[in-house]
Amino acid sequence: MTLAALNPHVKSSLNGSAFFDHRSTEDQEPPPPLRSYLCLTLFTCFCPAYPVNIVALVFSIMSRNSYDHGNYDGSRRLGQNALYVAIASIIIGLLVIAITCIVHFTTMDF
Repeated sequence: MTLAALNPHVKSSLNGSAFFDHRSTEDQEPPPPLRSYLCLTLFTCFCPAYPVNIVALVFSIMSRNSYDHGNYDGSRRLGQNALYVAIASIIIGLLVIAITCIVHFTTMDF
């Protein structure tokens, strides 16, 4: 059994070593709000830029997982990446729709 399971004030690092958090639970500041942009990335899944919007969805889910594990800085960084890729997906999708409409309506025979 690990030290973190026995004592909630023990945090473990990535390499498995443990260090003690001497602050009490009252002194700890609340975690920052989660900004994973999951709703936006789900909306971009309807845009016709499929490889790009799937990457945005993966970044958003990774941001939520980082937040749940307590990595707030990584969660913020992945959330920003999800936002940028989602915006790029929307722009690419609008360009694809516009080009498709232009090609379709200019090649019609009347």
